[in-house]
Amino acid sequence: MKRNTWQRNAVREALDGTDRFVSAQSLHSTLRAKGSSIGLATVYRALADLAIEGEADSLQSDQGESLYRACTRGQHHHHLICRNCGRAVEIEATEVEAWAHRVAAENGFVAPSHVVDVFGVCGECASDGSAPSLE
Repeated sequence: MKRNTWQRNAVREALDGTDRFVSAQSLHSTLRAKGSSIGLATVYRALADLAIEGEADSLQSDQGESLYRACTRGQHHHHLICRNCGRAVEIEATEVEAWAHRVAAENGFVAPSHVVDVFGVCGECASDGSAPSLE
């Protein structure tokens, strides 16, 4: 485990302050707007470390950019993510867990792991008309 520095704590607090997946650049801009002198490279390192240690979830955007969100530590979970605004909700997926274990066992595998994120449009984006049309 990495030692806690003011920079790492600042990144963790900023990440805790949002319910969306955010980029390192976006988080850096937020921190700088609040008067922090933290560097962008430091934000990238802190986010990567937090993800490795299970304190942040990471996923890749459609453009290939890594996005991060604070997560429930030590608890396997999945996300429902708005394609429009990036809002994320942790969800249980008991059926997915059972399916993963069954498929692994049927094929002679043990200790399966998986990553499942579900993308959609949140109710707020759907009702305010800002969501892209799916037609």
